[in-house]
Amino acid sequence: MFLYSFKDTAGAISNPAFGQFQFSGQIGAGEFIVSMATERTTMETMADGAIVGSSIAGRSGTVEIQVAQTSDLHRWLLNLFNLLEAAQNAGSVVNWFGTSLTLINQVDGSQHICTGGAFPKIPDKTYAAQAGRVMWRIMFADIANSAPMPA
Repeated sequence: MFLYSFKDTAGAISNPAFGQFQFSGQIGAGEFIVSMATERTTMETMADGAIVGSSIAGRSGTVEIQVAQTSDLHRWLLNLFNLLEAAQNAGSVVNWFGTSLTLINQVDGSQHICTGGAFPKIPDKTYAAQAGRVMWRIMFADIANSAPMPA
């Protein structure tokens, strides 16, 4: 049997230009969504009906971080984005792809280690009568993952 609880999710996001934000369980985050981008296998049917399969290397993808717009994590991400944008505007992109993220489920041992990250854009924000969430999206050059430990 496997158990899961978001409270058992921990990790850190970092960038050499801005430092690190460590988190566990209750950080004002609603969810993390890890999506792989690279199709690792293709199959093509030839004119004679033969199938040619290809194995493609690559582990790029995106992580979406849904977070309360009043949370410390949102403020940290916004400050990181603004710092990287200011450096870019000044002609330096040395840390633009320097964001890394580690997610660990402390119950089953599964984890994602994401490196070479950059923001495609600042998230949309809604102004409403009630506080809401924003969705930060970070593209990563490499996302390594491990499976949960066997029961």
